[in-house]
Order: sequence, then C-alpha cells, then structure tokens
Amino acid sequence: MPRDIPVGNGDLLITFDRFYRVRDIYYPNVGRFNHTEGNIQRFGVWADGKFAWIEDPGWQRELRYQEGTLVTEVVLRHPELGLEIRSTDAVDFHEPVYLRRCVVRDLLGKDRDVRLFSHWDLSIRGTPVGDTANYDPQTSSVVVYKDDAYFLFNACDENKCGIDNWAIGTKRVRGAEGTWRDAEDGQLGRNAISQGSVDCTVGFNLMVPAGRESYVTSWCACGKSYEDVRALNRRLLEIGPDRMIARTASYWSLWARKEHLGLEKLPARVADLFIRSQLVLRTQIDNGGAIIAANDSDITQFGGDHYSYCWPRDGALVAYSLILLGQSELSRGFFRFCAKAIKGQGYFLHKYNPSGELASSWHPWMVEGQRVLPIQQDETSLVMWALRKHFEAFRDVEFVKSLYETLIVRPAEWTLTYRDANGLPHQSWDLWEERRGVHTFTVASTIGALRAAAAFATDFGEPDRAARYREAADKMTVAMRRFLFHPEQKRFCRMATPLSSGGYRLDMTADSANFALFALSDLRVDDPMITSEMQGMQERLSVRTGVGGYARYERDYYHQIERDRVEQVPGNPWAICTLWRAQYVIARAKTVREMEEALGILEWCVYRAELSGVLAEQFNPHTGDPISVSPLTWSHATYVVVVLEYLQKVRKLEKADTQALVPLDDRVEMSSK
Repeated sequence: MPRDIPVGNGDLLITFDRFYRVRDIYYPNVGRFNHTEGNIQRFGVWADGKFAWIEDPGWQRELRYQEGTLVTEVVLRHPELGLEIRSTDAVDFHEPVYLRRCVVRDLLGKDRDVRLFSHWDLSIRGTPVGDTANYDPQTSSVVVYKDDAYFLFNACDENKCGIDNWAIGTKRVRGAEGTWRDAEDGQLGRNAISQGSVDCTVGFNLMVPAGRESYVTSWCACGKSYEDVRALNRRLLEIGPDRMIARTASYWSLWARKEHLGLEKLPARVADLFIRSQLVLRTQIDNGGAIIAANDSDITQFGGDHYSYCWPRDGALVAYSLILLGQSELSRGFFRFCAKAIKGQGYFLHKYNPSGELASSWHPWMVEGQRVLPIQQDETSLVMWALRKHFEAFRDVEFVKSLYETLIVRPAEWTLTYRDANGLPHQSWDLWEERRGVHTFTVASTIGALRAAAAFATDFGEPDRAARYREAADKMTVAMRRFLFHPEQKRFCRMATPLSSGGYRLDMTADSANFALFALSDLRVDDPMITSEMQGMQERLSVRTGVGGYARYERDYYHQIERDRVEQVPGNPWAICTLWRAQYVIARAKTVREMEEALGILEWCVYRAELSGVLAEQFNPHTGDPISVSPLTWSHATYVVVVLEYLQKVRKLEKADTQALVPLDDRVEMSSK
C-alpha cells in the first residue's frame, strides 16, 4: 500500500498509508530502525456514542500536502458521525518530533462531545521484547521506551496541555488484541504501566460547538533518554506546537525553491510534481548521508526483506539529481557516506545500512564452485561518475581532495584490474540484481567512471594516471561496440556471457537500462547504433494499454501482472524506465517541438502519481494502480533530472533560435564582445 504522505527531517521519518494510518516510524536514522515493524497505528473518532476507526468505509479522505512543503493537508469527512476533520501533520524541520493538529468541525448543527484516539503499537528496534509503556505524571504524557529509544506522546488543546485519557496494556499476547479495542466505547482504562509486548492508546476530549470547530495538537517526541524527551517536550511547549508546524512549513517552502529554475515554462501540474518530488526524495535521505531506496515496509510481506537500505547505484543517481538542484550539502553527505562504506577496498558490495555497514544480500561469494566477487560493478562506477558531476558543479576542491584516494584512485585502479582480455569488465550482477554477466549498462557506466577518474587525475596533476584511465576507457568503448552490438538485429545486447573461445554469448532481451549508452558512456545520442537501439527499445518495451509507459525489459517477471499478452505488455510500466525514454528524446531534440514526447512523459508521471504526488516504483499496466514500494526515491529523482534536462534544453534551443534571427554581421560582433 502506498505511503501517501511521508513526513520527515533526516533523523525521524513518519509514513502513512492511504487510510491515513501511521505505518512506519524510523528513528534515529531514515531507514533504521522501524519501530512499528509496519504494524498499523490506529486513529479513531468517538462522537456522541458512535465510533469509527479511520479505515471505516464511512470516511471520505483527501490526503495532500500544503503546497510546496512537507506539511500535510488532510481532509476527513464522516457523514454518519456528522464531522469534518482537517488534519495537519509535520515532522519539525530541526527537532525529532512528529506533530499532528486536528481541527474538528460539526456538520449537524448541534453541540458535540467528540473524543479523538491515537493508538501506538510500537516494537522498538524491531521487536516488542523488553518494551515499557508508562504514564508520566510529570509531563502528563505516555512514554514508551527501550534501551536508547524513547517516545513521548502528549498534546495541547485550546484550553490545556496534557493528554486526557490513556490505556496501556499488552498486544498479541494470550489473545490480547491491544488497547485500541478499549477506545471503541469512548473510555480508556488508565493503567499506569506495562512491559514486554505493549501498546498504548491516548485520548483527547473536545467540546465542539454547533456548526463550529475545536482543535487539538498532539505530538510524539523522540530521544535517547527520559531526560531527552522531557527536555524536548519542554521546548515544544515553550515554542508552541502550532508555531513548530508553521516554521516547518516555511523552512520546506524555502528549501524547495532556493534556486530559480524557470518552472514557469512548464505546465502547472508538471511544475508542482517537480517541487513535490524534491521534497519526497528528501524524506528518504538520512542526515548521515545514506540515500535510502524506499521506506515502505509493506514490501516485506513479498520477499521477507525491505528497501530501507542504501544501494550505491540508486544513491549515486539520486545524488546526481541533488547536484542539478544545487543541493550540495546533501550530495556531499552521500559521498562522505560512500567513503565510509567502501572501506578502502576499491569496490562497493551490494547494499548498506544507514550506518554504513554491509546490509543483507542475495549475491553469493561462490558460483558453480568458483570464488567470485558478489558485486554490481555499476554501483562503484556510478559513484565515481556522480562525484565528478558534483565537482564540475561546485568546484569544491578541499572536499574532493579528502575523497580523491578513497572514491577515485582506488576504485579506478581496481577497475583496471577487473577487466578481461578484450578490455570489458569481468562478470558481475546487473543493476536489476537478477543475473550475472557482462552487462551493457555496467560497461557504459564503467566507461563514464574511467572518464571521470581521468579528469580528476588531470586536475590533481597526475598525467600518467590520467592517460591510463583514458586508454582503458577508449579500449572499453571499442570493445563495447565490437562485442555487445548485434549487427543483424542492430541492437545492443542486455548481457554478454564470456565463452572459452574468447567471444561472448549475447542475451538480446530488450532492456531499458541500455539508455546508459548515451547517458553515461561515450556514444553520441545521434550515433546510428544509439538510434537503432532506442528505436528497438521503443518497439519492444512500450506498454500498449491505456496506462502506457515503458517496461524494464521483455517478459519482466517482478510483480508481473500480464503473463499472456507479453507483446502488448512486456512488463509493468516503471517510472524510471519511462523517464529514461524522455531523457533520450530531450538529448536528441533539435527543436522545442521535438521535445513534446518528453513533456508528455512528464505529464504521464503526473497522472500516475498519487493525489499527494507520491510516485511508486511501477504500476499495474491495466489499472495504473501503484505496485511495489511507494514512494521510490529513484522515481522522484529521475523525474527531477528529466525536468531539469528539459528546461536546460529549452533554454539552449530558444537561445539558438534567437541567434538565428540575428543578421550574420551582428552575430559576429556579439560573439567578439
């Protein structure tokens, strides 16, 4: 189920499902730990003897953000209860505190007795063993804690501060469902403490005048000790919870618009999704530098694991979007994280925890009895490539100096050793993490990495080293053209498997990842090989349904929906793969009109996004419903990249058109000036 309105600040991340239930609480790192295990955190309303949890079908819900911010604007209506609730959620931009302001309006024209209930089903650090929940009379709050993770739940309404009612008990033990059941009669038991597999429900009483409204602002303050959360609770009361929400909205509005990017050239909805994409991808970035792929715990039910890790590949491509946005501090944080994770060995392994330690993996260290490196070489290459993009944008010599040996020299020297006799990389796992071989995407990204390393070596006064890197890139480019291109089909392979004869067996499955040939390697976008490759990709990977878009590759099995008509539906449409098509269209365009297809793809993304602006990994080819994790950080980052490339190309083409209208003599005079 999509996480429609994530809110966070790089230390604390809160995600919601489409019913407006909190599902994930990550603290003190984005992606680690998830203190809910993905379990439902319920929100319910009692009014004049009637009760409804938020998933009740009687609720009408609109889940949005306030424009250009990471503060939500949720509208909830329940005709039977005769209530409308306007809810505002935020994680303070600076402090680890989640705030929710609920404004309750009567729709029946009579005075109302209304009680709001928030149920918290925590499993701190991923397990309920050893948790404690207790009522704290000093702060009039409920505190749930274990080890160095503390969560304080409190509130203020129009007249007072402190929760009105609470229930503390056990869950999923000896048949106990949890304290949320205690709320359904509008009363809570006020048990003072419980330990082990515990949960709590806190209640707020409101008297709502006829046809008017009342409000309560509640919060969850996070810290590493009792002293931390009590001190944060005091600061919050001094500042005022509503002022905290307002300052957070102001901060994110400033953050998302710190550069003038010429968005007025875009349709309004395309520009809005661009702003939203920046903000959503920021929620998935840990303040320690790790760029997390996705934080949607529902995926755990599919494969027994999740996406709350940092893949260097995803991270590098997201960092590229941050570089284009001018968010240099975030890209620096990512490269510092990479320098810590790589541990001086010259290559990255599969994926990493936000702490920089090696995460779970399915890449083996031995294949068919032979020792192998369990790597995706594109991950190492893309970090090198992205670091060069960062340096070209910001020229921060002191910063790059500290990373030159770790992220450039050692990886580049290792890359030179990890090649076969033809100059192509040895086998590794592909970017989709499904097959081992010599992949066109990997080769293209490695060429880009060697070019980046050569440029750095030149800058740092090492011409001999630069020459070796350029020579390796040249040889790899020649080998890519010779061995990976099928002259009869006029397409590049997806993967080549080395043969004992010195040649390769080619897997000619069309794969959208081959966009890297023009985006990362030396091949020009107008090269005949690229033209025929992209034409073949369009023919084979277009999803020919009303939903449209592009599949990852032919007969893609991951979350596969259509198994019979693969000619019409080669796979589910992916946001990134569809946007890669737009990058090609933009790169080859010679007039603004030739970019209409790219603009159409951006509008396709707008249509595929949730009401809140969240983009999933992939979509049902028949209904357009989101599939797999949502939001996917990579989806939003790629949307950002395409918008910026589109705007840059528009400016370039408009400038060329303007110059073409100037008489030749005037143009010569202008150029001399």
